[in-house]
Amino acid sequence: MRYIILAFLVCAAVVVGVAGRKGEMTRRPPIELFPDMDRQPKLRPQAVNAFFRDGRSSQLAPIGTVARNTPYEDSPVNTGRVAGTTNFVETIPVPVTAQLLARGQERYTIYCSPCHGALGDGKGITSKLGMAVVADLHDHKGRKLISAPDGQIFDTITNGKNLMGAYGSVLPIQDRWAVVAYVRTLQLSRLGTLEEIPAGERASIK
Repeated sequence: MRYIILAFLVCAAVVVGVAGRKGEMTRRPPIELFPDMDRQPKLRPQAVNAFFRDGRSSQLAPIGTVARNTPYEDSPVNTGRVAGTTNFVETIPVPVTAQLLARGQERYTIYCSPCHGALGDGKGITSKLGMAVVADLHDHKGRKLISAPDGQIFDTITNGKNLMGAYGSVLPIQDRWAVVAYVRTLQLSRLGTLEEIPAGERASIK
């Protein structure tokens, strides 16, 4: 028994000797069991360093990354909203080109047509499997989707709505805008008027 008490006293003395008493004031530096946790090798900003090819310790961020404190959420391209507001942008904030539309058609066919259908009428393969509540992108009743801002469609693709899941994790920002552009193309193909076609191209329409 005395050996147990002796061992306990020795352990207590060691703990007190190493850790000290709580609340005790001292000017002596603390004991560092792992000094590398406090003093790690690092690069000083704007200092010369031979590690990088250009000899500078401060490097540009890798392409595609977003630095801390960068106003990522203030960009209409990234959010579909007017900067500094909660309002959706009315028109696509990226150039609409033939390449963008082709990409949009490809992404739409993969991710959207199973529910919304190849024509955007809500008659995709899922409608034959019992999923009856699928939006008709042409929306003849009330024309809500027709009059919706482009930013709202982008937001729906990003975050989902009602039974529709979010596709922000699988579709990059540029692809989401491409899908928005293609959705508008589908809508124009059915609801567009002759007056909306450039005069020089009307003769080719049957």
